[in-house]
Amino acid sequence: MTPIQLAIAGVGKIVYDQHAPAIAGNTDFKLVATASRNHSIDGVTAYKSMAEMLASGTAIDAISLCMPPQYRYEAAREAIRAGKHVFLEKPPGATLSEVESLRNLAAEHGVTLFASWHSRHAPAVQVVKRHLQQHAPRQVKVIWREDVRHWHPDQEWIWQPGGLGVFDPGINALSIVTEILPQAMFLKQAALEVPSNRQTPIAARLAFTDALGTDVQADFDWRQTGEQTWDIIIETGSTHVHLKKGGHELWIDGKQSELPVEGEYPSLYQYFCQLIRKQASDVDVAPLRHVADAFMLGEHIVTDAFV
Repeated sequence: MTPIQLAIAGVGKIVYDQHAPAIAGNTDFKLVATASRNHSIDGVTAYKSMAEMLASGTAIDAISLCMPPQYRYEAAREAIRAGKHVFLEKPPGATLSEVESLRNLAAEHGVTLFASWHSRHAPAVQVVKRHLQQHAPRQVKVIWREDVRHWHPDQEWIWQPGGLGVFDPGINALSIVTEILPQAMFLKQAALEVPSNRQTPIAARLAFTDALGTDVQADFDWRQTGEQTWDIIIETGSTHVHLKKGGHELWIDGKQSELPVEGEYPSLYQYFCQLIRKQASDVDVAPLRHVADAFMLGEHIVTDAFV
């Protein structure tokens, strides 16, 4: 089958670390172009903007949008109107309304729109989802703490409105929890710590429940140094489940489970191909909705300036 001619718009750390290797290892795609003001990929035709790329006449079937979320809507709209399938890096947009607009536009133009959540493709996630269908969760504790200086060096956009702050990694945890829980959860309480010189939170504490009264607590913090923590601990009526390393390691009742070794982004691109071939879309906004609820309901606490 002819490979899907793919372009990337917004070339940065996540593209070099994840997208480019995943695409290179997938014969269903051929990377034919990039659009980025400052960066490019060796051996791939580079343009400075989406408009320049689309006007070039380069044969492109699909575009992965990897620029910060504040700038993604216009790029996605431009791509969809040009008849291209669109892969949205997480979060899919700066607002829920933007994503809903793109969902409708993609349907009108008959193209695939994929709101990707890479952490859902960690190897333990579907294993735990099946486990919780048989063992109802009673309590869930999420501990997601990392060092912002390591993961987002000199990236000012994350501290600006729409950049999400600590919810940039925290939304990964929310994408896993919303995938594995049998019941939809909703926010009850939130506390957001915002540095005095920034616009977005550096830490957040969240309390959720669902229709069955499940207790879900989340602790997000961007100030951790040393070993990073991406854990989800679940107590059911009869089992103890511990997802570690963002869903790449799983322990049930103290015994480590064997998991497939496939990476998150290779799995994402396999799924994107399936959606394109089936002429389908996947635009789940549940993780982003919970972040929006946190900003709406949460108490804002001013904390030390971040430099």
